[in-house]
Amino acid sequence: MEDPRTTLHAHGYSPNKLMGQNFLVSELVLKEIISAASLRKDDVVLEAGPGLGVLTRELAKKVRAVFSVEKDKMLFNLLHKRLTKEHMRNVALSCENILDFSPEILRSRGARYKIVANIPYYLTARFLRKFLAEESFKPSSMVLLVQREVAERITARPPNMSLLSLSVQAYGEPEIAAWVPRDSFWPAPKVDSAILKISKISEEFFQKQKLDEKNFFELIRSGFSQKRKTLSNSLSMFFSDKKAAGEALKKSGLATRARPEELSLIDWAILSRTKH
Repeated sequence: MEDPRTTLHAHGYSPNKLMGQNFLVSELVLKEIISAASLRKDDVVLEAGPGLGVLTRELAKKVRAVFSVEKDKMLFNLLHKRLTKEHMRNVALSCENILDFSPEILRSRGARYKIVANIPYYLTARFLRKFLAEESFKPSSMVLLVQREVAERITARPPNMSLLSLSVQAYGEPEIAAWVPRDSFWPAPKVDSAILKISKISEEFFQKQKLDEKNFFELIRSGFSQKRKTLSNSLSMFFSDKKAAGEALKKSGLATRARPEELSLIDWAILSRTKH
């Protein structure tokens, strides 16, 4: 594997801490990412933050097309020159913030796309919200390198649920594909990481449960707004008062003294349907 330290030093470049740049230096982790993505020859892949293109090249060997979005102009120019020289014609590069990227451009390619990326950790929550909840043209799956603690929160089950785990599990099935030690990157982050895979991404949960998305998320945000309080207290504003909240909980078969982290995704769906 290419050593980013040598390459970047040759171009007088240092990793930008404010942009959360950590370059993958582990061949094993690279193989685990590719394996987790379950790629096919006709796939279209969206990659965020390609950097020097270590992951980009491996993706390009296995799929029909790769769209890589790089915010750093210096890295974008360097990667563009290198991929052009290597005649990688199935890779398209865009110099912009991934949060501003519209996946609608991929719609012309036909089938849905997959996301495979080593994103800056500070972007994780906004990245997930954009591609799971906000975009109408969603990926079919995601494979992301994220902080270990974040991966554990996303894949949690009752009684350890959170607003983040519910928000992700409402749209797909998350699992931890592999643990990634911090020395797999340069510069090494302060925390260990994980390869997070989210498969079967869709709005099927809301359709099957006959839920209004806006109402559902207002409910769970209310529930987790005061975690130390019981749900009958934290949901009092959502259901107009504490008595109405208690009645909604009882109607849903839930204890009035239950706490938000104890409820499953289905519990929240049932509770959401009590308010029309």
